Order: sequence, then C-alpha cells, then structure tokens
Amino acid sequence: MKNERKNKQDLMMDRRRFLRLAGAAAAGGTAAAVAPSWARGAGKREPFAHGSGRSGRGFWRRISREFLLDPRTTYMNIGTTGSMPRHVIANYDRYNKLVARDPWDMGGEWGPWPYMSELVARIAPQMGADNHEIILTRNTTDGMCSVLEGLNLQPGDEVLYTHHEHVAGTSPLHVLQQRFGVILTKVEIPVLDATEQGYVDAFANAVSPATRLIMFSHITYKTGARLPAKRICQEVAIPNGIPTLIDGAHAIGMIDLDFHELDCDFYAGSGHKWQCGPGATGILYVRDNLARLRDFWSDRPDVFWPINSSLAEYPFFGLQLQLQYVGNDNYPAKRALADACDMWDEIGRDRIESYVLSLSAYCKELIRDTFGSSAVIYSPDAPELSSGLTAFNPFDDRGDAALLKEFRDRLREEYGFIVRTTDFHVTLDGPEEHAVRISTHLFHDERDVEGVVAAMYSLFTDMMS
Repeated sequence: MKNERKNKQDLMMDRRRFLRLAGAAAAGGTAAAVAPSWARGAGKREPFAHGSGRSGRGFWRRISREFLLDPRTTYMNIGTTGSMPRHVIANYDRYNKLVARDPWDMGGEWGPWPYMSELVARIAPQMGADNHEIILTRNTTDGMCSVLEGLNLQPGDEVLYTHHEHVAGTSPLHVLQQRFGVILTKVEIPVLDATEQGYVDAFANAVSPATRLIMFSHITYKTGARLPAKRICQEVAIPNGIPTLIDGAHAIGMIDLDFHELDCDFYAGSGHKWQCGPGATGILYVRDNLARLRDFWSDRPDVFWPINSSLAEYPFFGLQLQLQYVGNDNYPAKRALADACDMWDEIGRDRIESYVLSLSAYCKELIRDTFGSSAVIYSPDAPELSSGLTAFNPFDDRGDAALLKEFRDRLREEYGFIVRTTDFHVTLDGPEEHAVRISTHLFHDERDVEGVVAAMYSLFTDMMS
C-alpha cells in the first residue's frame, strides 16, 4: 500500500513536470500567438519568405503566429474545423462592414455573383482547374448534395461507395435509394493492411454493368487514409465509363491538389477545415461543363440538373453560374476564403503538404516508439497513402467507446491537448472500433507532436494503473 501511494505521488510529480515543460514549449512555440508582423494595419502582413520544410523552423513558427489559437491549449482537431489566420479575420470583419454600409453595392438586383467570379478566378488556378469548373459553396455537404441530387440517377442504377464514408455522402445516397430505387453497394476498403493496389482492386472488383457512379473520400475522416484517387479514376472509373464524385473535405488546404490531374468528374471540399477559411464555405469542382458525363451517360438526354440554384431553369447562364447563384450569398465569407487560399498559395501548397505529412509521419513514429506494439495505428504509413490525420487506439479493448471518450476528455482537461475520437469498422462484418484522431497542420511543430504523444502516454499510464 505504501509503495502504491509512492508510485502515485511520483506519477503526479511527473505529470506536473510534464505540464511545466509543455507550458514552456508552448510559450516559445506554436501555441503562443504573439503580436503578428502585420499588426501595423488591419488585414496587412509582410510576405512570407520561403523556408525549407521541417528544417525551416523559423519560417513555420512565423506562420504559427498568424493564428489566434488559445495559448493555454494545443488544438489538434483541424479535421473538424480549422482556425482563420489573423489577417483573414481582420479582412472578414472589414468585408462585413462594407456590406453593412453599402448593401446595394455588394448585392444589388443580382446579388454578389459578379464579385464571386473574381474570387473563383483567384482560387481555380490553385486547384488545377479552369474558372468555369469551380463553384464556391457552403461546405462539403452542400457540394455533395448538389451533385447527388442533381444527377439523373434512375431506378436500378448502382452507386459504389466505401464503408468509411461521411454522412454528408451517405445520407443523400440513402435519400436517392428511397426516392428513386438507386442501388447502393458498400465497398470494403483495406484498413490495417492498406496498399494503393488494394484500394484500386476493391473498386475494380465491385464494378458491375449497373454501376453509374463511384463515390469515395479522398482522405477518410475515420482513419486519415488517403486513397489513390487518380488511379481509381483512371484505372477503374474512366475505362468503365463511370463518373466519379470525391469527398475532399480533408484534402483542400492539406494537400496540393490538381483536379485535372486527378481526372475526377466532381470534387467537393470544405473551406473551414484545413484551408482555415470561415465557416459555411466550400469548394465544388465540376469537370468541364459535364462534357465527359454526357459521353458516359449518352443513353440519357439529361444527365444533370442544377437543383440547388436560383437559376436552374435558365441554362443559357452556364452551369458554373447556375450552381454559384443561390440567391443572396455570403460574399464576405467567400472573399475571406479566397484570402486564406491566397496565403496558402503564397506559402506553397506543395510545401504545406510536405510539412504536414512530415509531422504526421513523426507522430506515428513517436506513438509506435512510445506505446510499442500494443497500440494499433489505423492510419497508413506509406507517404502516398498518409495525411495530416493520425488515428490510433492505445487500449486493448478497441470497442470500448466510453473508455476512449474519457481518454479524449481528460487529455484536454488535464493536459490541454484537443483531439477527437472516431468510430468505424475495420471490415464490413467486423465489430465497431474506436480511435483517437490527431490532426497536425501548418501551425504545429515537432514540439507539439512530442507534447501530445507524451501527454497521451502519461494519461494512458495513469488510466491503466
């Protein structure tokens, strides 16, 4: 009993020591959002000088100071929502004031759509798309529903989707099933033994003569696995004349995207997650005015209706404008999204991707070294399949949701690290499992990764004692 009490006291001393060290690291690193370099004027800042990935620590520390994150915590749940940079917030406030002062100038008889075309022209080249292929939406769900409800899917048509999709995709699919008799086929994708070929084969083996659409997440929100989107499109969908809809909620702002290179037909993503724009913003890509979809579905005179539009009955406006015009839009939010995108473009989207993936790889490496083989890491190790999301479970009972929720909550309350949990099936017929999901982004550094792993191990040791 005496030894047990002493061990507890030692553990508490270790925890206090850890918190002091973590606090010192935060004060000098990522979480300390001190006065920014652009504070001389609202919405202004000095251009970013190019650094060199993880070795350019001063460069990434300067970027971290552009965010208003609470210095008392380390926020690692960008997969749910990001944080707007300081100058984006300042400009967003200014844009709202402009609209409040001169509502007609921002809207007028036709609303803000003339201004939207200017914003699209700033964003489209960053995504490897033409201006007429990009629509600024409210979020990923908005884009997914616009596509799925607009497609001319008919009774008996089959849609393939994975067993790790978000409800933003599966919910409208089930509406189509109930309303029109669409057949839904759930594809089991590899999890613990994931390979590029394994993903491609999963879809290839599921295709049937009835398949009319393939829908999948570029990066799954459950485990952070990045699917080989280009190969799925080029090796499975296109040869079979099947259009593709990709859920890119976790890709825009995290990885360097080129929609033309991906060769997909539709791509819906968020502006508020990894792109760190305002809430209720998103990006939808519709390939080349549906030219390929018309070829694929040549048996149908109508292939798509812009249902989510105030101009749905006026095709002479063009599909991009039809989908963009939904009545009075939130022009300040969309303009702030363009500002955030411009910051990413200035830094270099390829460099952001490289940095984010390096932190994610470091996180998995530390988890493996710290927890050993007992912890299960669900996120793939291969760079081409990895993302800024790391999902793992340190406990033996991976089906115990309450235990992991306690772990998540105490990690925030006692150590100041904010993460989330996810639930999923490793196999279609297997039991439900749960994971802690850690997001690493451009405002983090190695010390944040080391801190969260050390905190998780300290808490895990405490909960197992």
